[in-house]
Amino acid sequence: MADDQRRHAGPNDEDPPVGLDPYTEFLDYDLPAYVGSTTFQKLPFLTDADALRARRPDVAIVGAPFDDAVSHRPGARFGPRAVRVASYHAGSLNSLQLDIQPFDWLDCIDAGDAPIVPANLARGHEVIRRKVLEVAGSGAVPIVIGGDHSITFPSASAVAEVVAPRRMGIVHFDAHADTANSTWGVLASHGTPMRRLIESGAVEGRNFVQVGLRGYWPPPATLAWMQDHGLRWHLMTEIEERGAEAVVADAIAEALDGPEVIYLSVDIDVIDPGMAPGTGTPEPGGLLTRELLRAIRQVVGRVELVGMDVVEVAPVYDVSEVTASAAHRCIMEAISALAARRRQRGEDPRPTTR
Repeated sequence: MADDQRRHAGPNDEDPPVGLDPYTEFLDYDLPAYVGSTTFQKLPFLTDADALRARRPDVAIVGAPFDDAVSHRPGARFGPRAVRVASYHAGSLNSLQLDIQPFDWLDCIDAGDAPIVPANLARGHEVIRRKVLEVAGSGAVPIVIGGDHSITFPSASAVAEVVAPRRMGIVHFDAHADTANSTWGVLASHGTPMRRLIESGAVEGRNFVQVGLRGYWPPPATLAWMQDHGLRWHLMTEIEERGAEAVVADAIAEALDGPEVIYLSVDIDVIDPGMAPGTGTPEPGGLLTRELLRAIRQVVGRVELVGMDVVEVAPVYDVSEVTASAAHRCIMEAISALAARRRQRGEDPRPTTR
């Protein structure tokens, strides 16, 4: 059967091609989600830096299977694989919220994982930085699947290097500030990446905005450092009082107070652990999943997104896979919002070559 006939014989075709027989060999892209390749949404797998630069995709998925920097529950090294295969969808997707088929508008690929090896924190962060630098340097928006939250330091640093001299702001959804100076003497733990980013100059404190903080950390000394460096944050109590949409609108304005572009960092523990239990440091009292997905559409729909990460998915603590599914949907909401912005600007579709 010809490729074009296979392509039109998708999983939910209401009017399949004439002559379709029971043994049609569908394209891998159109097979059930649990069959065939294990790239994100079965996107093309493209890891070579030269090939990336030649193709210049719009979006590239990057895995950062690294959790050597956790302070509590390990397991986020298995997050990228779990998130990639979390979807039950096959073939082209249609966003009901944004009325768009994102893969018909954007060329998206899976660039594979950074070449992590265990028990070598410095090497792990460096190969993540190099991988994201290659992807961002190709012109693609890197969407990085963690991994613990320490990976934001090398990932966002690489993106800031590529977009310079334009200034980059960060919107950070998390239950925790991750602005400690160290974790038991470790300067590059998953509790410290935001301080390292600001100290390195990759982003200014006043353009670093955190949403969803709650619980019993950080201590007063760390909050004082945050205030001294101009960080802005919005507690869950403010979201409860004013609503998530109003708070996120303020966060966008604060992050863009000077910068031209935004990096988005999503720790899945910003969601209440009743809805996302598979995390390294669950914190009761968080966002509803629908609030986070709407917030991501809101951010990406209003800013120039230059990079994103979704971190701290630890699938071993979630036998029902709802945490990985939520993380997968965070990525799909961002991709769909990027496609909607392209349509809004009047640009032509740039579909993936399957």
